[in-house]
Amino acid sequence: MNKQDVKAFFDRCAPRWDADMVRNEAVIETILNNGGIREGVHVLDVACGTGVLFGDYLRRNVASVTAIDISPEMVKIAQSKFPQVQVLCGDVEDTAFDRRFDAVMVYNAFPHFPDPAHLIAVLSGLLMPGGRLSVAHGMSRAALSAHHAGCASKVSVELLSEDALAQLFANSGLDVDVRISDERMYQVSGVKRT
Repeated sequence: MNKQDVKAFFDRCAPRWDADMVRNEAVIETILNNGGIREGVHVLDVACGTGVLFGDYLRRNVASVTAIDISPEMVKIAQSKFPQVQVLCGDVEDTAFDRRFDAVMVYNAFPHFPDPAHLIAVLSGLLMPGGRLSVAHGMSRAALSAHHAGCASKVSVELLSEDALAQLFANSGLDVDVRISDERMYQVSGVKRT
């Protein structure tokens, strides 16, 4: 998988992204709760797309939201919808941030990163001690595999099992306390050791 292909793919998808979005509010609430998204936290949304979770963060009165996406077209839409959110265009694995975060969320995006171990190590480094990293999908692993089997097959890799991802978290200094993979959703979440 080539990151330039990922960028081009999501640039093409951006204009219809929100119209095609399917939200399961109960699943999103669970993901946000498990992800430590609460009042007063500083959030980094990785591969934020059009900002599909920004409104959810803001309703929870977080202290700040910083977001990043590799697709300029996705970023333009996210910025236009939520001017109060700092949205960066770039590759999170190559971006120097001037701060650390209380919560880092990767929602519906993890399979589009070619090196999962490297990504988790980078994201762990962006957390404050005691901060929380979450990788989540609003569908099951099987449904996601079927979803990516078509036109997204060249810009995605198979989603790791929750146990394999939890091991990557542990290898990067995170204590996993959420491990869900069922017919409704997928989430692995852990806290950075102090």
